[in-house]
Amino acid sequence: MDAQGRGRADDVDPADQWVLNPRTGEYELRLSPSAPQSSVPGPRRGAPRSRDGASRDGGGDTAGTARRRTAAPGREVPPQRRRRPAPEEPVPGRRGRRPEKKSKGKRALLWVGGSTAFVVLVAGVGGYVYLKHLEGNVSTTDVGSAGSSSFKKNEAFNILIIGTDKRTGEGNEGYGDKGSVGHADTNILLHVSEDRSNATALSIPRDLIVDVPDCETKQEDGTTKIIPGSTGVRFNTSLGESGRDPGCTMRTVKEATGIQPHHFMMADFNAVKTLTTAVGGVDVCVEKAVDDPKSHLKLPAGESKVEGEQALAFVRTRHAFGNEGDLDRIKVQQQFLGSLMRKMSSSDTLTSPTKLVKLAEAATEALTVDKAIGKVGTLKDMALELKKVPTKNITFTTVPVIDNPAEKVKATVVVNETKGPQVFDMIRNDISFTEVKQKEKKEAAAVAARLKGEQSEPSEVRVRVMNGGAPAGSAQQELAYLQTDAGVTKSENAGNAPAEVAKTTLEYAPDQADQARALAEILGLSGAAMKPGESVTNSQGLPTMTLTLGKDFKGAGVKLDAKSVETPDLDKSTADQKQCAS
Repeated sequence: MDAQGRGRADDVDPADQWVLNPRTGEYELRLSPSAPQSSVPGPRRGAPRSRDGASRDGGGDTAGTARRRTAAPGREVPPQRRRRPAPEEPVPGRRGRRPEKKSKGKRALLWVGGSTAFVVLVAGVGGYVYLKHLEGNVSTTDVGSAGSSSFKKNEAFNILIIGTDKRTGEGNEGYGDKGSVGHADTNILLHVSEDRSNATALSIPRDLIVDVPDCETKQEDGTTKIIPGSTGVRFNTSLGESGRDPGCTMRTVKEATGIQPHHFMMADFNAVKTLTTAVGGVDVCVEKAVDDPKSHLKLPAGESKVEGEQALAFVRTRHAFGNEGDLDRIKVQQQFLGSLMRKMSSSDTLTSPTKLVKLAEAATEALTVDKAIGKVGTLKDMALELKKVPTKNITFTTVPVIDNPAEKVKATVVVNETKGPQVFDMIRNDISFTEVKQKEKKEAAAVAARLKGEQSEPSEVRVRVMNGGAPAGSAQQELAYLQTDAGVTKSENAGNAPAEVAKTTLEYAPDQADQARALAEILGLSGAAMKPGESVTNSQGLPTMTLTLGKDFKGAGVKLDAKSVETPDLDKSTADQKQCAS
């Protein structure tokens, strides 16, 4: 909330001023003549008006100037319904009590619940004006080339969610490291697939040993400063140490995993407290009764509902579960986040304007993001895209690690090289960790017919493989798979294609259709990927097809139509699962 509106927001519940317009399906601001005025910004007073007294932008009130003048400067007042002789009925859901005072804490750093929650909930609150108001709540940081310059709705995207051990915000004095500059204490890399059928939330342990690269940061005076990197240090030092900003943490993720974070989100401890209170509590489960004097968490065995301070204690406790280490706490946080997502997507929340508004206010006031997604339109677009992902296909897992072999007293971890690379490759190649049914794509009859008919034996298929946008070395890797595992022995590497292509294609002559169908079966090509054309000659002077690997190439042996592959042995769960912490 902007500074000018803080006082008025404490006097009236914003949710009470928004009602559903049955004609448009959008929530609109409705004010009675005596109602306290909201701080939501709108067009300037004195905007040009049409002859009937309505504002040209549609924000006028034809009932008369008296009502129009109840709006504060900068207020957009939607058209009012014609007043009836009978007293006006109260707006459904309006409550006769004052809301609780909001925290006036700084909106600086992030806790795990607030950020992912925000992108889910904003889509539920209709209206550009209100979203513009929420944008005023959000703090932004310029991370330069560490992230993407824009958000694109038709591509996969990665959001780095960062939690910090810095004390920030009113009511948080008893939490975190008193002298900490704000390290990356809790970290989740959220990957959302291109087709929005699935998402992966990859937790990164704070004690993971990594190399932090040199980092360019923006200073308050507009200048830039290069902060030297460090080798063999804890991941959590990628933020705060020597003035490192979230862009440094994003660069460290890229260095350690090969995965490029496109955007980041941060929020403070208050995010967990205010979000869980806004939804009326989050359901959690513990196998044994908990009484942790350090986090002050007390819960009976079985299911409980936590909110506010108790919810924060639940995600912070280390000594109540497992071996009392950070890896076990990560599992508990993942279970909590899954439960929060289920609560936020429930009909009880989505049909309540009051809850939606309180969620939006709570999340944005605790939120810091990169400048590329700090605009109202971008936030709304991102929210709508993430909302498409079914909770059953949102996978929570952790970077596979082992104890640091260089330490006698085990305190840190390193990437498990037998499992980690495959996990990173799956995320980079947009492959789901859950089984996702491929959506049927309607193709023209002529295109679909390319897959129908006789197929040659793999040993009779002649094809040359070219790299047209896949990672370096992909053509040779795919060739090895074709010759060794698929039996396509008459294949060869033709190097790089003349130009990069987005989609993998197979070009063939009409008399090679049976070979093309056989190769399409092996590779999982769609009819649209098969391009009837001309053949070329191979190194033996024989006619051959051309397979061009595009940017959609998922790895040697992975079918192009595959949405999931066999994953390594990982501890993982999905957002729709209800689990008990132990």
